[in-house]
Amino acid sequence: MKLEIVVLPVSDVDRAKRFYLGIGCREDADFTGADEFRVVQVTPPGSATSIIFGDRVTDAEPGSVRGVHLVVDDVVAAQKELATRGVDVSEVFHDAGGVFHHAGTEARAPGPDPRRQSYASFASFTDPDGNEFVLQEITRRLPGRVDHANFGSVAELEHALREAAAAHGRHEQELGRADENWPAWYATYMAEAAGLRS
Repeated sequence: MKLEIVVLPVSDVDRAKRFYLGIGCREDADFTGADEFRVVQVTPPGSATSIIFGDRVTDAEPGSVRGVHLVVDDVVAAQKELATRGVDVSEVFHDAGGVFHHAGTEARAPGPDPRRQSYASFASFTDPDGNEFVLQEITRRLPGRVDHANFGSVAELEHALREAAAAHGRHEQELGRADENWPAWYATYMAEAAGLRS
């Protein structure tokens, strides 16, 4: 099972759409049906999961969603980027007592995790209705957590392949011969670079 959609309750669909596109989400769909039914789907950059909001797509109270996590490689940079886009985003924080954060603002300690452990640094923001999102910095996945790598563009995939090719060239120099098992070497190298585990 893969998480495909997060449905958000909003009070003003056009305002919500401007907000999400303004923070860099891709617009996937904007459909209007009978009886003022409307569905807007957007996808955060690099995400396999999309967000849906609209008119008559949920009966939840606008702004009632809490704790949707958006994973980033660098929470400090992501926090700054959101702030430059006009988002009222919190300062970066970590939990005073552990890796994951408490609800609300309880036990927030300022700044990223002192050891910059993966999963342990955060920032939070809300959309115009008050639906809450948490940025979570993940630089290395726990074993078994990820089963595929995502590339945000063809250029990112090309860059990853060029890095692997250069590393494989060094590997073959150390071997002193051509590596006949290069597909397995490439797969292992690229998986490790993406934080995946075999």
